[in-house]
Amino acid sequence: MQIKYLHTMVRVKDIEASKAFYCDLLGLTEVRRIDNEAGKFTLVFLAPPGQEEAQVELTYNWGSDEDYGSGRNFGHLAYAVEDIYAMCEKLQAAGVTINRPPREGRMAFVKSPDGVSVELLQMGDALPVREPWASMENTGNW
Repeated sequence: MQIKYLHTMVRVKDIEASKAFYCDLLGLTEVRRIDNEAGKFTLVFLAPPGQEEAQVELTYNWGSDEDYGSGRNFGHLAYAVEDIYAMCEKLQAAGVTINRPPREGRMAFVKSPDGVSVELLQMGDALPVREPWASMENTGNW
C-alpha cells in the first residue's frame, strides 16, 4: 500500500491578507484555485517555487463568521529559509510579530493573519548569533 502527501489545509478569514502573508512575505506561489459557487467556498493551493508537492490549501468559506480559534491546536507549518535573519527582518518590516525570535540563528516562529503558527528554519547550519535577535524576548505564543 502506498501513501502520498498532498497538502495541509488551513481555514482563513481573509484570502487576500493570507495570500499577502504566504506569497508576498514567505515567498510561496499560487499553484491553483477553486471557486465553488454551490458550496460557497474558495480553495487556494500554495507551494514554494519548484516544490509543488509541498502544498498548503487555504480554505475560505464565503460569508462565514465562525471563529477558527488560535491555530495552536493545529500545530504549525514549517519552512526552511535561505537567511533566517533577512526573512524575520522582512516580516517584521511588514508588521508581522516575531513570536519566537531566531536568537541562535536557526529557528523562529511567526503567525499568519489567521493565527496559524509558522516555523522558519535556517537552511544548513545556524547563522552566527547577532543582535537584535540574540536578546529579543518571545512575544505571545506560537
